Amino acid sequence: MSDLLDKGWAVFKSEPAVRDWAKCALAVAKTRVRAPEEQHWLRCEGTWFVGVDTLPNDPTGQVADSQPLTGAAFAAATDLYGRLSLHRAQISVIYPGYPRPREGEGEAAFAYRLKRDAAHVDGLLAEGSDKRRYLKERHAYILGLPLTETSADASPMTVWEGSHTIMRAAFAEALKDVPQETWDQVDLTDIYKATRRKVFETCRRRVVPARPGEAYLVHRLALHGVAPWGEAAKAPEEGRMIAYFRPEWPTPSDQWLTAP
Repeated sequence: MSDLLDKGWAVFKSEPAVRDWAKCALAVAKTRVRAPEEQHWLRCEGTWFVGVDTLPNDPTGQVADSQPLTGAAFAAATDLYGRLSLHRAQISVIYPGYPRPREGEGEAAFAYRLKRDAAHVDGLLAEGSDKRRYLKERHAYILGLPLTETSADASPMTVWEGSHTIMRAAFAEALKDVPQETWDQVDLTDIYKATRRKVFETCRRRVVPARPGEAYLVHRLALHGVAPWGEAAKAPEEGRMIAYFRPEWPTPSDQWLTAP
């Protein structure tokens, strides 16, 4: 776990149980991605399926005929943050040509997506016409489980190594005099943007490709994004598909800042 706590990310080698889970999840995910009621998740001119809460797994991670989710990555997250109930997994799919402009996305925002991987910290949601950022979701961790075999340049996740410590310090300063019950009412936009710039200047961008059977953990405060689709990237018809679990603590607390 030293990689996760020191660097902000960690990759776990392939395990048969995780590979079997991914196989079951893929069979279900392929159907869900094509479902008419899920098409509102297709963005960026059809090159990105966001897929929040698309996989119909139960709170243990079991989906269809799979076993409950296991593996070293999930065990490590449980050891650090407790056994949290799992939400329906996000199914994130990237297709050839990503990125294209997102609906309503201006030139500056698209340039950020293209050149900076749309790098962000999860849980800071943009609200209103001026897109001010507020802490609306206090995730414990991000667990990525690849479902399709792709080449390493097929829009892998990217992480700015060590960014979680810089982000933690900045948010701790911004929220130090605010009761944690009202953190979601604090406009964090300016401190967030300033700290992102610092991260880009001081942290190394790491590319995190992975294959079914492998898994990766990303620290909840780490700046991360998605790389553009490589010119020679290879993927099946289903695209680059990854299941993500981002469980939240049962009740909002200061753990978002104080937990490891």
